[in-house]
Amino acid sequence: MEPAPGCYECLQRMISQAVDLATGDASLRQRVMREATRILEEEFSYTRLSIIAASRIHKVIREMTGNNDPYSPMKEREMSLARDLYPEMSQWPGSEALVDGQLDGRGLRVDIQLAAAANAIDYFRDFDVVRDDLRRPVDFAIDDVERLLTVLSEGRRVLYLADNAGEIYFDLPLVNRLKQYADVIYVVKPEPCQNDLTLDDVKETGLEGDFGSVISSGVASPGVVFSQASIEFLREFESADLVFAKGMGHYEALSELPAKGRFFHCLKAKCLPVARSIGVPLNSYVAMLR
Repeated sequence: MEPAPGCYECLQRMISQAVDLATGDASLRQRVMREATRILEEEFSYTRLSIIAASRIHKVIREMTGNNDPYSPMKEREMSLARDLYPEMSQWPGSEALVDGQLDGRGLRVDIQLAAAANAIDYFRDFDVVRDDLRRPVDFAIDDVERLLTVLSEGRRVLYLADNAGEIYFDLPLVNRLKQYADVIYVVKPEPCQNDLTLDDVKETGLEGDFGSVISSGVASPGVVFSQASIEFLREFESADLVFAKGMGHYEALSELPAKGRFFHCLKAKCLPVARSIGVPLNSYVAMLR
């Protein structure tokens, strides 16, 4: 997905937010803002993925401030919110399908709806608004769940690309269902980047054993920058029959690759450039196979 004019403004806002979270030193903030803005001017291009610029910006903010995880307090609040809300949301109509042990459209759809609902988490949005969004049932503007069933019936290996830290609780039921029919590898970030889920975050929840196979992409970026990804991740990516990708960052990266019917995008289109690229209204939920 090529960047749109709105992507530049979003990155500017991200710089301001990340710097404010990283340090309370006003003088240091000014220096870091100048350097991060310089990198934005140098890296941003309408012919190159915006996640490349975002990754470099976050790296320099962490290095200059000495704060390896500026979003840590925000992630803790997100994870607490998701952990508290999950029991309530798992009582949606059809939630009994979460544990029915059958590969059917109804049960799979509920799992994916729950996973998609958690993608409403956004580090730019007020937590009360996010809480309200999480409680709303999900209707997909693009619904390829039935097509996904066919892929699952023929595949043996699923690579599940995780997104925001708080989504981990809502990902687990779907990962457990998928594990009944395929080997599932859950992919997170190797180190902090925005509010994305990391290996350390997974360990701290105590859910590492529940997910089974957990690896990192090898690159701390909002999506996957393939030129910087680890050999382990690239090997698993190439061998996967299905890549289940959460969030807009992963859509941005994977949309640059040829569509082969093995990428399944589960997300909320929270910005206009992504919504327009997919062809859905802003804030739509998407369950799309491409």
